Amino acid sequence: MALAESPMALAQTKSLPPLRAGVGARDVRLDFFRGIAMFIILIAHIPSNWLTLWIPARFGFSDATEMFVFCSGMASAIAFGKVFREQGHMMGSVRVAFRVWQVYWAHIGLFFAVAAAMVVLNNLVPDGRDYVGQLNLYPFFNRPQENLVGLLTLTYVPNYFDVLPMYLVILAMMPFVIALVGFNRWVAAAVLIAIWLSASVFDLNFPAEPWSERQWFFNPLGWQLVFFTGFALMAGWIPAPPVDWRLFVVAVLIVLVSVPFAYFRVYNEVEWFLEWRREWRFLFTKTDFGILRYVHFLSLAYIAWCLVGPKGVRILPSETGGIFARIWQVILNTILKVGQQSLVVFVSSMFLARLLGALFDQVGRSHFSMAWVNTLGALIIIALAYGVGWIKSQPWKQRKSAHAAP
Repeated sequence: MALAESPMALAQTKSLPPLRAGVGARDVRLDFFRGIAMFIILIAHIPSNWLTLWIPARFGFSDATEMFVFCSGMASAIAFGKVFREQGHMMGSVRVAFRVWQVYWAHIGLFFAVAAAMVVLNNLVPDGRDYVGQLNLYPFFNRPQENLVGLLTLTYVPNYFDVLPMYLVILAMMPFVIALVGFNRWVAAAVLIAIWLSASVFDLNFPAEPWSERQWFFNPLGWQLVFFTGFALMAGWIPAPPVDWRLFVVAVLIVLVSVPFAYFRVYNEVEWFLEWRREWRFLFTKTDFGILRYVHFLSLAYIAWCLVGPKGVRILPSETGGIFARIWQVILNTILKVGQQSLVVFVSSMFLARLLGALFDQVGRSHFSMAWVNTLGALIIIALAYGVGWIKSQPWKQRKSAHAAP
């Protein structure tokens, strides 16, 4: 989660001094934490997966979703900042619109892929498990004409498919936010906070289905706060926090104090914690991104920022570490590759998780099956990340050059 070094200006528009010119290079910390988030997200979405009892979300208010959205904000500053700087606001907006288009069709494709897979599983699984019903997809199949329109217009967003719609709405906000920063960064911050308050206080959200009052589970008007915090740090709109042991201690205390309020084994046994959660749920609600989720995540992010060191030097293997350093280098390269292909890995994980859940239903949920099924899932998304990375490198051009050389 690093910051670039030099200021960047927004070409052909009002100057944006806070945007940094050096945000073109990838940072090992960004890809590392995005990769970790991808593995956690896969584990979290496999139905009745015992490993979910040990993911960070069980011990605090925030979870891998915050990590994914925050890192996506930082990655967006890298991916789109150069276009806004060098080609102006219009071309930057076009670049963002193209990414929104990609995410939109990734969402549509994911829905149909998962829905089709659930129908196939319903017909193939001998014990008669209702996989279509588990995802509450019968409303779609019972009224396909109405809900097909709702799906394409994002007015029908089933709960399992709500992350990418949230993400694309936040992406669509980016040109507006960058223009506001060009006018005044404090005005931009005030507007973003006001948008977050509209979700948290006034329950402003998007409709999730036409036949009820249910809203999007991930409200983009609330979650934009953590996205643009990451964006602002990477773009230089706000300075990097200093590495201070006093701040570090405060962050650790916040994380530790949160545990009994978030860990189900504690609050289910102590009535006072359970009553507090019931009364103050709005402070840590996931839908509107409650303020305690923000505080908890920023504390974790600061701890990570301090621990990994400048430019992530502490997660890099030692040049004189011997066999253990070489093993860690392989592991680190794998995590970084998964982090670099986060959109493909995320979409694939959402599809793969349902299949792995069905596999658990057939082989049982023992300690042994938990180990090999989760390992299988991790290996599949690793293979996908390397495969997509290889395709993106356009190997056919390299092969053409090799043949042309003689």
